[in-house]
Amino acid sequence: MSELIVNENSIAWHFDRQSVLIEPWGKNSLRVRATCQSALRDEDWALLPPSQCKADIFRGQETLALVNGDIKVVLNIKGQIAFYNARGELLLEEFWRQRTTVGIGATEKSQDKYISALKIEAREFKPVPGGKYQLTVRFESRAEEKIYGMGQYQQPWLDLKGCTLELAQRNSQASVPFMLSSLGYGFFWNNPAIGEAAFAKNHTQWEAKVTDQMDYWITAGDTPAEITRQYAEATGKAPMMPSFATGFWQCKLRYRTQQEVLDVAREYKRRNLPLSVIVIDFFHWPNQGTWCFDPTDWPDPKAMVDELKSLGIEPMVSVWPTVDSRTDNYREMKSKGYLVSTERGVSVNLDFMGNTTFFDATHPEARRYVWEKVKKNYYDLGIRLFWLDEAEPEYRAYDFDNYRYHLGPVLEVGNIYPRQFAAGFYEGLKQQGETEIVNLVRCAWAGSQRYGVLAWSGDVHSSFHSLRNQLAAGLNMGLAGIPWWTTDIGGFQGGNVSDPAFHELLIRWFQWGVFCPVFRLHGYREPQIKPPEAWRKGIPQCDSGSPNEIWSYGEENFQVMRHWLLLRERMRPYVDTLMRNAHTLGDPLMRPMFYDFPHQPESWQVEDQYMFGTDVLVAPILHAGQVERKLWLPDGETWVSLDGERMQGGQWITAQAPLEHIPVYVRADTAVLAALLAA
Repeated sequence: MSELIVNENSIAWHFDRQSVLIEPWGKNSLRVRATCQSALRDEDWALLPPSQCKADIFRGQETLALVNGDIKVVLNIKGQIAFYNARGELLLEEFWRQRTTVGIGATEKSQDKYISALKIEAREFKPVPGGKYQLTVRFESRAEEKIYGMGQYQQPWLDLKGCTLELAQRNSQASVPFMLSSLGYGFFWNNPAIGEAAFAKNHTQWEAKVTDQMDYWITAGDTPAEITRQYAEATGKAPMMPSFATGFWQCKLRYRTQQEVLDVAREYKRRNLPLSVIVIDFFHWPNQGTWCFDPTDWPDPKAMVDELKSLGIEPMVSVWPTVDSRTDNYREMKSKGYLVSTERGVSVNLDFMGNTTFFDATHPEARRYVWEKVKKNYYDLGIRLFWLDEAEPEYRAYDFDNYRYHLGPVLEVGNIYPRQFAAGFYEGLKQQGETEIVNLVRCAWAGSQRYGVLAWSGDVHSSFHSLRNQLAAGLNMGLAGIPWWTTDIGGFQGGNVSDPAFHELLIRWFQWGVFCPVFRLHGYREPQIKPPEAWRKGIPQCDSGSPNEIWSYGEENFQVMRHWLLLRERMRPYVDTLMRNAHTLGDPLMRPMFYDFPHQPESWQVEDQYMFGTDVLVAPILHAGQVERKLWLPDGETWVSLDGERMQGGQWITAQAPLEHIPVYVRADTAVLAALLAA
């Protein structure tokens, strides 16, 4: 017989081998766990310890109800769960297709909507070899619901209703399993296992390939901002972004030598162009896993760093997690268990430019080992910024069942790798007394934001199709709690420096980049440039892309990009304010229109424009040849275009957008408007 249990500040249910525990976890929020093991695990994964909150518990004839602020959960004798807001409106309920007439609503009146011969359970623990389970959790679907967040996927859909998403990390895909619902709740799947989330018409389903318990967090709020901020309290907020980082970042694949870096930096200064960060990309090292400069091409990196800093430019260095089997570090790390292991076949995870294995970022000693190498060879030269590339990590074959970490098999814990990669560098820098920590990372999971992670959208294609995908990715990434976000302006793969069609794409992407959290130019431009030698000491040498500085595309394009670069400089005090809000509140910098105007129905329909902070409306040009576009101005405000035209909100307009212009409208009488209109 099943049992309903009242604890001091939680409620529970038990039947046969399954136990459920529901407890308050922060303002207006609950944590729900279930297991078929002998006891629940206390691993919090991405959740932080909650603030103290006392729940109210009510026992009915065949139900328990727990109320924490504006959220209420009802648990019945059959183990079914449903959630309500403070007005008694249903937010989310489990999907049960069993023979039962026990109601799970706010009252105990019997219902027959769940009578079924299907025998489908809302919480299905299916045993797998090794003693753990494949877990499937199902909820009822609501036709009117819109769903947002979940991290970064390469698709154009902002509203994820109807989408099936892989819960796995890949190059250009970041699984951050927090969803925000238009019905007034947020839901976080607190499980790093490889799996899947399906927001289907007939039901919503979450799946973990290997796990030993169900663990999710749910919160209720009257606005998207309230929900997002409560999630930020639960999983952590970004540090304060250092002011220098809101300027322009120059990057390309790749600056091959110390002299190339200095030549580019000097040219920016000669042209009186602002430059905050210059990035030194991969294969500046003798071999993968040596984590140091190759002295042949970088004879005096300390002098290079000193000169860059004298010019007001911060250098950033790429660090890959790959370790080549020919290096001394490989042999030592292998002997100590610091490398990712394979279940079948040889221990080669990636064969790009050598046979390499990833260091195991889930192993605390492995993280310390790598940081000590990085400290000696980069940090002690004055380098404070690190580009943590390949952070998924990017397996040669994404056979997740074939890899194992210190923390467990990848099927069970794989999604946490990028967060731990970033944590190792964040903790190392903190130990050195650093307080302004920014690491550019190609992937993220829940909680990554609290480790100074600036996520970027990976090696995306140079095309307008890809540009449209990045807009949706950036907005959903922000709603998933990762406010520091950027893209490779112009796209990474492709883009011929002499192609007028690419020039158009680059200009449109560059204009949009001005209104992204971090403004960074990068790409592997064509035609590629061969290195002077194909091999050096038995190590293959990497090609470089063509020039990718803003003057590399002709004088006319240079003048357009220069205009927008200087506009970003004038806007930086505003961006600093947005960064402070991200740090203190958890607000994303770029967010869908409904974030600031949730009570205007149009705001939930528009997916190709957004707000950059509270005051700047951005409508990027997302199609080749487009020179005008429709956009919606929210009601209750006066909006001013960048050419000074004032317009009343509450209407759709057609904005002109010649190549040198991006439609941007700013709330009237704001400080940022004055800065943007300044000559």
